[in-house]
Amino acid sequence: MPYTPDKPITPPSADELRARIPGWGADLDPADRPSFPKECFDPGATGAHWTEPERQGDDPRRERSIEHAHLTAVYGTAQPLHGVSGAIRRYAYARYSEGRAAHWLLLVLGDRVEAFGAHVRSLFTLRPDNPITETGILAEPRLRPIASRRGRVDLRHAWIDPILVAGPWVLGGWIVVRMLRRVFVRR
Repeated sequence: MPYTPDKPITPPSADELRARIPGWGADLDPADRPSFPKECFDPGATGAHWTEPERQGDDPRRERSIEHAHLTAVYGTAQPLHGVSGAIRRYAYARYSEGRAAHWLLLVLGDRVEAFGAHVRSLFTLRPDNPITETGILAEPRLRPIASRRGRVDLRHAWIDPILVAGPWVLGGWIVVRMLRRVFVRR
C-alpha cells in the first residue's frame, strides 16, 4: 500500500485479532506461559551468592573494546598477545569500535601475520611445515576430484581454492629463491 496523506488504517485490537485468528495472544497472560516460573526473579533459586562474579582484576595488557568500561569479570590469559600480530590487534582494540570494519580487518590482518610468523618459525625447527601434505595436493587426484565436488554449493569458487591454499607457499618459495640467487651472484 503506498503512502498517502490520509490517516493510516488503525491496527486491529487484541480482541479483534483473538476473534479472527485462533490461538492469537495465547501467551499474553503470564500464568499461561510455559516459561513463566523461569521468568520470576528469585535470586535464591540459582544458588549464586553474588550479583556480579568476583572480578579477576584488570590487566592492562589484555585487549578491551573501547565501548566497554572495563574487562569482563573473568577472562582468559593463556594466549597473551605478542610480537607484530599482537601490536596490530592491540591497535585494533584501542582505536576502533567493534562496529567498524577496520576493527575486524585489523584483527584478520593480525591473524595472517601470526600465521606467517608460525610458518617462518617452523622452518627453523626439526619438523618444518610440509605444504605438499598440508594442502592436500597429493590426495586431490586420488580421491575423485571432480565427482566429489558434484552437488556442492561451493563449486563456483573451487577453481581458486588451489591458488589460495598453495599460492602463499609458491610465492614464499619464489622469494627465497630470488634472495638466494642474489646472495650467490654477488659472491
